[in-house]
Amino acid sequence: MAKSTIAFIINPNSGTNNKKDLPDLIRKILDADRFDISIEFTKYAGHGKELARQYAEEGFNYVVACGGDGTINEVASQLTGTNTVFGIIPYGSGNGLARHLGISLIPKRALRQINKHTVKSIDYGTANEHAFFCTCGTGFDAHISHKFAVQGKRGFLTYLKTVVKEYWGYKPHPYTLSSDEFEITQRAFVVTIANASQYGNNAFIAPQASTSDGLLDICILKPFPFYSIPWLAFLLFQKEIERSKHISILRTKGFTLKRKKEGEFHIDGDPIQAGKEISIKVVPNGLKVMMGRTLDINVILRARLIYAKRRFKSHKESLERTLKIN
Repeated sequence: MAKSTIAFIINPNSGTNNKKDLPDLIRKILDADRFDISIEFTKYAGHGKELARQYAEEGFNYVVACGGDGTINEVASQLTGTNTVFGIIPYGSGNGLARHLGISLIPKRALRQINKHTVKSIDYGTANEHAFFCTCGTGFDAHISHKFAVQGKRGFLTYLKTVVKEYWGYKPHPYTLSSDEFEITQRAFVVTIANASQYGNNAFIAPQASTSDGLLDICILKPFPFYSIPWLAFLLFQKEIERSKHISILRTKGFTLKRKKEGEFHIDGDPIQAGKEISIKVVPNGLKVMMGRTLDINVILRARLIYAKRRFKSHKESLERTLKIN
């Protein structure tokens, strides 16, 4: 039986961990009887795109991106519409797509998942000429993407500090969203377009979003008072943001976003500059991916949600008893 060809594209600079030992780990864990392995480190900006395109043209069965969300987008964008299957070894700060696909965030386990993987075709989105696989958007999250990109340190804590620092000076903007189904003008703090359910770090901006429904979820977060932040954060991480009166979610195959001036936008968390008018649409079943153990991940998330609800109820009852005593 012929071996499957698999290429690993490693960005040595992205994410939060050193990857110098990754090639040895790949050769140690991957099933050598099944796979003919190629490994390449990127050497400059855009090199990941070039390598992915080259491997797809050469007919490789699998191409695996090893890096952060930017690397994942860069590689995956070159595999759309091909028979080459896309895989992920996540090294990013958020790892939104990896989490959505049930891929382990621990490299050893992610590699073992490749040995036992299943293949699925998923949707992706386009914002003008840019492909996105998790989310894109404008507003405060795009602003944070631009600020976070120039930080010396990476990781969730750095991201959180940036959010807190920038919140006070940020002003919401008006946006017009139009399609064959609707036309809405809304002043918004955030407009996120979601193909997958989360930004990353299990922050679920679009809890019902699916990468296999042929639709995009448009999440509009309207201006909110400062005291709502803890409750919004709780809902975001508990996969219940739709319960907030400040959020509206629409589902569509495509629409046009208009704003008063060009400026900040993000594609899968990576900052770009975009124009006043942005055409956004879904491409159904456009990318073949290696899946992790999605069912197990969902079971874990449901268990965490039940636990959080019980704790919240317990704290509420405790507070009520205390107030009654006093």
